[in-house]
Amino acid sequence: MPYKFSPSSLSVLKECPRCFWLSFHDVKRPNGIFPSLPSGMDKILKEHFDSFIGSSKLPPELAKLKNVKLFDDVNTLNIWRSNFKGISFTDSNGNVLRGAVDNILVKSKKLIVLDYKTRGFPLKDDTAAHYQDQVDIYNFLLRKNGFKTQNYAYLLFYHPNKVNSDGTVSFNTDLVKMKVDVSNAEKIWGKALKVLDGEIPTSSEECEFCGWGREIVQKTG
Repeated sequence: MPYKFSPSSLSVLKECPRCFWLSFHDVKRPNGIFPSLPSGMDKILKEHFDSFIGSSKLPPELAKLKNVKLFDDVNTLNIWRSNFKGISFTDSNGNVLRGAVDNILVKSKKLIVLDYKTRGFPLKDDTAAHYQDQVDIYNFLLRKNGFKTQNYAYLLFYHPNKVNSDGTVSFNTDLVKMKVDVSNAEKIWGKALKVLDGEIPTSSEECEFCGWGREIVQKTG
């Protein structure tokens, strides 16, 4: 049976192979409350960056970058941003991997993935590393679709700085350059297919969902 994956569904594989396997067998984790602020920030950031398309200037957050421009094929960018379409790849067995990017930069005719991140606090040393799989998968998808990409991507973090005297909130920004490893994405893709084609795996010891399930069984059994 062909499977459909996204970076978020593959992230569950890393957290807990058992939860990942169960999610493709109609037993999904309970949905938590999804904060609306990141979605709202995502919308206005895309509008902000799009206002610079076709301009000789970059958004101020990217002003330090040299010989870089925003990807200006708006129709294609809108498809790649769509959660329903995105950038997709289908293998010979019909398995599909799809991801939706925030933005794309261009340098020397090669594409660079740019992803926005909103958080409540300044970055820690390992903050950017949590998104390595995501940027690797986006680059994997672009290359599978015939595009050349640079061997790095950018994460642009926004976190609140202060409330101004007029009541508006100012944000700090941190632009982090990430080395891209497409082979990592290929390994994740291969592992996902191998897990789903096998028997239900054991859970991760750190998985709170599986721990909760075991506790319920013990109390009701």
